[in-house]
Amino acid sequence: MTIDCIFEDDRWEAAGLDRLADIVEAATLTRLGLDPDTVEACVMGCSDTRIAELNADFRDKAQATNVLSWPSQERGAAIAGEMPRPPVMDAFGATELGDIAISYDTCMSEAQAAGRSLADHATHLLVHGLLHLLGFDHIRDPDAALMEGLETEILGNLGIADPYSEHSKTTR
Repeated sequence: MTIDCIFEDDRWEAAGLDRLADIVEAATLTRLGLDPDTVEACVMGCSDTRIAELNADFRDKAQATNVLSWPSQERGAAIAGEMPRPPVMDAFGATELGDIAISYDTCMSEAQAAGRSLADHATHLLVHGLLHLLGFDHIRDPDAALMEGLETEILGNLGIADPYSEHSKTTR
């Protein structure tokens, strides 16, 4: 997979967002049985100011948030709790999954409040965002249970504790 990282906030470059994105894509796609070499995505590391603008533009919520995702196509499951449709490959055997934006300020604040490292919390938010690009969601309870279970499993495989076990859910 190719993950293009765009750094609108230099703190993300210093924090190794590109390395974290590579780790997340390998762990997430492998867990879902997808070939990492066939998909592409873009991750933008930004500030609260920028993500608030994006949140206002795309979700009519003029406030900062931790992570936003824009899937390239609708992949969600028709039946609550079922797996989403897999990505459809183009004529060249690849597919563009979509884009993710992650805010340094909110991510750092949430990590500190939860007693986690920035890297661990950013990894969680990237897994969460990538799962959204792959059609997972948390609007319906069965879908939320499926998505959170996958997040917990993927993060566990990376040696990161279950983010839903101790503290409030910061990705909803």
